[in-house]
Amino acid sequence: MESISIGDAAISEFLGTAILLLLGAGVVANVILPKTKGFGGGWLLINFGWGLAVFTGVYVAFQSGAHLNPAVTLGLWAAGKDEFAPGIEVNAANGFMYIAAQFAGAAVGAALAYLVYKKHFDEDADPGIKLAVFSTGPELRSKGWNFVTEVVATFVLVFWVAISGNTPAEIGPLGVALVVVAIGASLGGPTGYAINPARDLGPRIAHALLPIKGKGSSDWSYAWVPVLGPVVGGVLGGLVAMSLSWVA
Repeated sequence: MESISIGDAAISEFLGTAILLLLGAGVVANVILPKTKGFGGGWLLINFGWGLAVFTGVYVAFQSGAHLNPAVTLGLWAAGKDEFAPGIEVNAANGFMYIAAQFAGAAVGAALAYLVYKKHFDEDADPGIKLAVFSTGPELRSKGWNFVTEVVATFVLVFWVAISGNTPAEIGPLGVALVVVAIGASLGGPTGYAINPARDLGPRIAHALLPIKGKGSSDWSYAWVPVLGPVVGGVLGGLVAMSLSWVA
């Protein structure tokens, strides 16, 4: 793949993350908002919808390495990678550009999902349901254990990303999509599996700013869990991958 400038990489990450959140928030809206065609479709529909959202976003952002997630960017840095993408050296300035683009793209993608489902957001529904389209929340609120869940789930994702280039079958976007489905189906029950700080905080900010009828709190007291948990899990995933002799 040809080298890319940091400016083009940032645009790539922004667009890929925006598509990720448009489709990911969209499938949640389709399942939980009133009077949609997919209402009541269940947890597995959400899992597969998010997996396919990742699949699509990765293809959109392939030129920048398709991180779409600050935990991935930081995890690859921790894994000792030399480049984020061809021509993009791993350093603080480039990492900041990637992460800023991811947060901005996530907020825009969630806002677009709101526009698509505007009339359904206007229907009477619990404010927590409307927030759940944008951001994650625990089924049993215990912030310490919720944090542990996000650390473990994100470790699985980033560890897989860090070592997958060394596997015999290079299945790329399809592979990470299936891993996301697997994480959601197996580890997503306690917290809704943010596994991505941008995926949660960007849309949470959008929720706070958008004129959503009948919305309630954006649950800022919980917001640190799906940010710091994935960061810690991502860095740990990268560090463990770096310790393996067969990971370049």
